[in-house]
Amino acid sequence: MRLTYHPAFTALASTAAAAVIGLVLCAVAGASPATAVSALAEGMFGTPYAIGKSVNTAAVLLLVAAGFVLAYRAGLVNVGGEGQICAGGIAAAAIGTTLPTGTPAALALPLVLAGAAAAGFGWAAIAAALRAWLGTSEIITTLLLNFVGIALVTLMVHEPFLLRQPVTSSETLPQSSALIDGARLPLLGLTGSPATIAVVIALIAVIAVGVLLRHTASGIRLSALGHAPEAAARLGIPVARTRFLALSGAGGFAGLAGGLLVATAPFILAEGFTSGYGFSGLVVGLLARGSMLGLVSVGLLLALLVSGGINLQLVAGVPATTVSIVESLIILFIAATAGWATRRRLARTRDGAGPASDRAAELTGAGR
Repeated sequence: MRLTYHPAFTALASTAAAAVIGLVLCAVAGASPATAVSALAEGMFGTPYAIGKSVNTAAVLLLVAAGFVLAYRAGLVNVGGEGQICAGGIAAAAIGTTLPTGTPAALALPLVLAGAAAAGFGWAAIAAALRAWLGTSEIITTLLLNFVGIALVTLMVHEPFLLRQPVTSSETLPQSSALIDGARLPLLGLTGSPATIAVVIALIAVIAVGVLLRHTASGIRLSALGHAPEAAARLGIPVARTRFLALSGAGGFAGLAGGLLVATAPFILAEGFTSGYGFSGLVVGLLARGSMLGLVSVGLLLALLVSGGINLQLVAGVPATTVSIVESLIILFIAATAGWATRRRLARTRDGAGPASDRAAELTGAGR
């Protein structure tokens, strides 16, 4: 695959183009380009705390995106990341607040994260079963389950007989009690940084998905199912079961992301804790085009923009909508460049310029 076609290069080039437009918008808002660049850079890389927050955010996005890629390889589109994160967060809070206080981290943390992943798997399994055996669109069912998941979080943190912390006064916030110490994610140990081992877990998950899709028989079956379901069935691939496991597995990754969110400071379950990570992770998965390197690049890029955008608003007085516009432009540019690259390869194939290599790049590039 040529460098100009690679998802990682596409992400960087698109960011540069969007940044130029962003500087123009900042100037219109009254901030000089120098001030805007300084504020953005300070928010993204200026302090260990900012970098650590971005790393934690990137970990969540990578897990959701890895699950999306897994389902997408089987021809399925998982847009239910938000609901699956909610399910994982609820499970993590339920386990992490009910374990005995002295439970060691070697036992408590795996239980919390495994419970979160299982809850996400089970939540996605509802839509997966409907798709696999009844033919119901997974796009519709996973999307609708998002709203149910968000409503369940609200119910859990408002009802005292569920997960709400003990109400001691009228000022008691509607949130769960804090997780026990053993259920909390350890820090990486970097000075002044809130970065946790979540990023290690996320990178392991991304590598595992990459190996699964590129170097195992299961990955071949998923690809065959995604490209030609009828042919896959004739070859003996269990279509319904494979679809069920692919979509449910995607939910497991998102559920694990929800567990990481709850197990990170302030170690509670509260309304809005998902912060739109489910939809952002979907975008990361789409824009990475199946490339694990692209997945990490785009995920880290969006996470850094979140931190930098907050500082840009505080220091330079740039409206929040400006940051949102820049993020949207990056997404549009990456999508447009990806479409252009695909058409270019197809044109080269039709014209006979390196048909074998270009066709191979088209078919296998998504896994690079």
